[in-house]
Amino acid sequence: MSSIRLPKDFENRLNDLAQMENTTKSEIIKRALRRYFDSFDRLASPFELGRDLFGQYGSKKGNLSQDYKKIIKEKLCEKHAR
Repeated sequence: MSSIRLPKDFENRLNDLAQMENTTKSEIIKRALRRYFDSFDRLASPFELGRDLFGQYGSKKGNLSQDYKKIIKEKLCEKHAR
């Protein structure tokens, strides 16, 4: 059970709407919250928002995160072999 305080103009509009639709104020608030929750659930994740940008400027080497130690070792050996 929850209770909320509404500004007077919200309360007036809610009363009018409940009378027009022949329903309760609670039912209107429940529907509004359900819509809000549904829209919140559909929000895109950060990955989905940037999907078209990820990998766009990559090195074209798909093994960098797995073989990073080996790659660094090879780079250091090349540098010091000169």
